[in-house]
Amino acid sequence: QVQLVESGGGSVQAGGSLRLSCVVSGYTDSRYCTAWFRQAPGKEREGVAGIDRDGSTSYAESVKGRFTISKDNAKNTLYLQMNNLKPEDTAMYYCAADLWTDGVLVPDEYNYWGQGTQVTVSS
Repeated sequence: QVQLVESGGGSVQAGGSLRLSCVVSGYTDSRYCTAWFRQAPGKEREGVAGIDRDGSTSYAESVKGRFTISKDNAKNTLYLQMNNLKPEDTAMYYCAADLWTDGVLVPDEYNYWGQGTQVTVSS
C-alpha cells in the first residue's frame, strides 16, 4: 500500500520561505513519479511542481524561479522549497505519486495522495 505523509506547512509573511516534505512508502524502488499540488478555498486543485521517473522537473508558471522540487531517493522523501512566498500561494498543499505520470501536473493522473499541509502567507 502506497502512503504519503506531508509536513512542513505553516504561516509566514510575504517574502518568507518554507520547505515542505513528503515521505513516500510502499514502492519497491525509487522510480516513481511525484508532484506537489495545491488547493485554495473555492478553487480547483492545481499543479505546482513535478518530478518524473528520471528526475526531470516541471513547474507551474506561477512558481517558476521561486519554488524548487527535489527528491531524496535514499530517504524516499519529496521536498518543495518555497522562497519569496506571496499571499496568493496560500493553500493546502498535497503531494501525489504514481508510476507512469511523467511528472505531469494533472491531478487525475495520480492515484496516491497525502493528507495535505496548510501554507498561509500573510501580506
